[in-house]
Amino acid sequence: MNAPESRSAVDLPIEGMTCAACAARIERQLNKLPGVTAAVNFASERAHVEFDAAAASEAKLVETIEKAGFKVPQVDPAAGLAEARAAEKERKAAAYHAELKRFWISVALTLPLVAQMGTMFSGEHADLLPRWLQLALATPVQFWIGWRFYVGAFNALRGGAGNMDVLVALGTSMAWAFSAVVTVADLHHQHVYFEASAAVITLVLMGKLLEARAKAKTSAAIEALIRLQPQTARLLRDGELVEVPVASLAPGDVFVVRPGESVPVDGEVAEGASSVNEAMLTGESLPLAKNPGDKVFAATVNGEGLLRCRATGVGSHTLLAGIIRMVEQAQGSKAPVQRLADRISAIFVPVVTAIALLAFAGWWLFAGDFTQALVNAVAVLVIACPCALGLATPTAIMVGTGRGAAAGILVKNAEALELAKNVEVLAVDKTGTLTQGKPEVTDVVPNEGIAECELLRLAASLEQGSTHPLAEAIVARAREQGMALAQPSELRAVAGKGLSAALDGVGYTLGSPAYLAEQGVAVPEALLAPLAAAGKSVIAVSCGLTFLGLIGVADRLRPTSRAAVARLKAQGVEVVMLTGDNAATAAAIAREAGIDRFEAGVLPQDKATAVTQLKSGGRRVGMVGDGINDAPALAAADVSFAIGGGSDVALEAADVTLMRSDLLSAADAIDLSRATLAKIRQNLFFAFIYNVLGIPLAAMGMLNPVIAGAAMALSSVSVVSNSLLLRRWQPQRRDS
Repeated sequence: MNAPESRSAVDLPIEGMTCAACAARIERQLNKLPGVTAAVNFASERAHVEFDAAAASEAKLVETIEKAGFKVPQVDPAAGLAEARAAEKERKAAAYHAELKRFWISVALTLPLVAQMGTMFSGEHADLLPRWLQLALATPVQFWIGWRFYVGAFNALRGGAGNMDVLVALGTSMAWAFSAVVTVADLHHQHVYFEASAAVITLVLMGKLLEARAKAKTSAAIEALIRLQPQTARLLRDGELVEVPVASLAPGDVFVVRPGESVPVDGEVAEGASSVNEAMLTGESLPLAKNPGDKVFAATVNGEGLLRCRATGVGSHTLLAGIIRMVEQAQGSKAPVQRLADRISAIFVPVVTAIALLAFAGWWLFAGDFTQALVNAVAVLVIACPCALGLATPTAIMVGTGRGAAAGILVKNAEALELAKNVEVLAVDKTGTLTQGKPEVTDVVPNEGIAECELLRLAASLEQGSTHPLAEAIVARAREQGMALAQPSELRAVAGKGLSAALDGVGYTLGSPAYLAEQGVAVPEALLAPLAAAGKSVIAVSCGLTFLGLIGVADRLRPTSRAAVARLKAQGVEVVMLTGDNAATAAAIAREAGIDRFEAGVLPQDKATAVTQLKSGGRRVGMVGDGINDAPALAAADVSFAIGGGSDVALEAADVTLMRSDLLSAADAIDLSRATLAKIRQNLFFAFIYNVLGIPLAAMGMLNPVIAGAAMALSSVSVVSNSLLLRRWQPQRRDS
């Protein structure tokens, strides 16, 4: 038997990628390693790699990337997420400023060459500068400023693939070499094109600088989340407050949060009462009351009270750290829509090179003009841009997932974000999703011969070991009234139905009216009907076969549920409620929420089957649940939404975690998905139409190489800028 794989995951920053073909080459080389699954994101300049620790190592991954001609910056293993990101940002800033300096030198050398292009518009190609001076100006631009293109092209060709550097190096070298030969050989009847080679390199550098600035803005959401992390905490030691680095805290440490301060780590309130603003995690602006026993989360802001808390999650184990990891993984993942762009990028450079050769041969052989043939071939090479194709999808995904995180919508990966837009049916769990999830006892209806308080005491005694919300409501009401509860014995529970147990040697049964009917207990319809018609969950109690009474429990509808259902309908999504309640109770809740279709009496283990049946018609089905009890149903859905309120299980179980505990967030998530995919489609259209129109125009001699270079430089910038428009997306206001 084979030993199970020990899977590890790592995110590696990569320097030196110039286009999507570079990312594809690195990804291909990494995936050749045994036990390795890699996804390389050109936009974020990172690789997310999962590998079998027994067959590969992080050192081997780094070696493979560097062999492909790229660099993996060293990261201090002891550094926290904020420190690592700050170091990465500093490296990128230094590289940007160095590149900016070279760009301005290139501009200074190129401007005199470009100045004489004005003569071309009069139909002439006169030399305003001596050709030896043009050669002197163009050569450092070609081989010093443009050296990066030669290095990138060499590494790409060595790896058996082409990239943008190959096109730029080949096109500009052809123009420079031809002009240099004409100048050295003193061929006065031939034109020189030093301005074309120098201007293309300068314009491509300008485009890369603009692209780098725009790409930096796509990761603004991650940077904002990281900046939220407090750097210090106040510990209570020997009766005194001591300020210490957050990194030094350990679970169990008691820390103090003064009014207006940020909570340093996840914890539990030990003493004090206050209100805490959790907008940075959930997007909800209203502060939440915090009392002893309540949870607090890192980076949330304390209100006016003093809180003394006990640390429960520190370092990488805080909710904020989990959110940052999830957003990073989502931004680094690939959406299915990107596959077409990846396939085209893989063959892009060879196809463009072939078109350039055909254009050169056609113009030389059929027009008899070698110079024009060369110019047109250069124009084809420099106008082609695989970068725009490579940036179209990941930049939109990065901005979209970042906006989602700011609104309390955490997307696990790009595939989930893409699939969410296609949801046609949304299956919704009732308890905790449509309703508050905190039922309260509203009615105690005893049968003849038993007092109301005794019925409640018996029910609470039977339920006190259960964690079911209905059971907790009954126990809470009994304790509010100061009742002394008996300890049950011989307890036997039937999931989703009820239980039987002995109290002081007497056997009792508690559960749904249907369950008691199965046990042979007659439940009077006259007592049951009013509670069920009011939409209340009904618990029946019997002693043996003797019916004792009913307890009505109501879980109030969330204030936003009806508006959420109406909005989902407006989005073209059918809402189906799944509940274990009887048909009458389910009908009342559905009517109040505005839901037309529901399935009642669905046990927890049967919800997955119900979701599968909804999918049988070929429609795309989403499921909204709490991420714990509804895990099988969430897994069965095409897209799962967990209203997790920040639980670790919710973060792991669902495709989309909704930090706000209301159904409106599911509507927001679908809206965000549709907005993001619309941007991706726009970006892909821009990238395709640019190349589909630009390359033929260049081949037909209708574009000057300098104009082609400018168009190529700006194509990527236009795609990234269009993605950045997603930052305007906002979730629907709760008070609207």
